[in-house]
Amino acid sequence: MKTVKCDRCNFEASGETFEEWMNALKPHYGQAHADVMQSHKGSPEEMKAAMGKWMEKNKARFEAAE
Repeated sequence: MKTVKCDRCNFEASGETFEEWMNALKPHYGQAHADVMQSHKGSPEEMKAAMGKWMEKNKARFEAAE
């Protein structure tokens, strides 16, 4: 199991896989960083691209964690 901090604060979430970690982080992110979620305006394609970049960056962070 890996424990990795939120990319925006010191909250920590744990998971065996990146997907489990991301699911553990979702409630925190939705509450503590709702402004980030709402700030992504644009076309569905732009929103999908932004989410893809977030996932790529944070998957690398998860994989690098011990």
